[in-house]
Amino acid sequence: MSDNPVNQGHVAVRHEGAVAHIEFFHPLSNSLPGHVLAALADAIRAEGNNPDSAVIVLRGAGERAFCGGASFDELVAIDNESDGLAFFSGFANVINAIRTSPKLVVGRVHGKAVGGGVGLAAATDYCFATQYASIKLSELAVGIGPFVVGPAVERKIGVSSMSQLAIDATEFRSASWAQERGLYAEVFDDVASMDQGIQRLTDKLCGQSLAAQRELKRIFWEGTEHWDTLLKERAAVSGTLVLTPEAKEAIRRIKAALSK
Repeated sequence: MSDNPVNQGHVAVRHEGAVAHIEFFHPLSNSLPGHVLAALADAIRAEGNNPDSAVIVLRGAGERAFCGGASFDELVAIDNESDGLAFFSGFANVINAIRTSPKLVVGRVHGKAVGGGVGLAAATDYCFATQYASIKLSELAVGIGPFVVGPAVERKIGVSSMSQLAIDATEFRSASWAQERGLYAEVFDDVASMDQGIQRLTDKLCGQSLAAQRELKRIFWEGTEHWDTLLKERAAVSGTLVLTPEAKEAIRRIKAALSK
């Protein structure tokens, strides 16, 4: 594996009976580069079609952040609209993979979720979290906006709460704030108790009608059939904005701060 952080990271799939655990990892706070996002979307689609899997659990590796958003190193390198579209399509493809999966996707958010990480949590069908799983939509602070993840977040917590996160882009909101607004279904004191809660739910789901769950999911996501197009359009907006002088300057300042 290359020493370049952008080229590191992976997606791993393991099975516990009929439960498929899909785990993503990147050493920089699970900030995901394009190849990891592509592998994640592929894994979700594959397990959705796997007859031996009844339910999917989406999880981030490590003990700290659940997902720090998209790779900042890749963001810095964008210098044209085509690359911008490809970059911002990464989370769009994962969200759409979750949306179109015939299996219920359960989220396991053990730590902070930033930007695209909030989008992943919002896209899951039922999301567990710990008290440490605070959230932030940081995109406006770098001269863009949460355009790609916005539909998923808005669908889960409503326009008002989504706009609060999008406008106040430098402040974290607590896990209890997120639970009160419907992003998290259950919040636990620690990872061990959260995992017990996940096992309790997934055991139940594995023993219940998969056909009924499939129909429930289809109903849950009614009205989002246009998201393949919508999220690509939103990715194009971000891909254009990231090239503006304001965005370039914001990115430069953040990169300088990270280098200290």
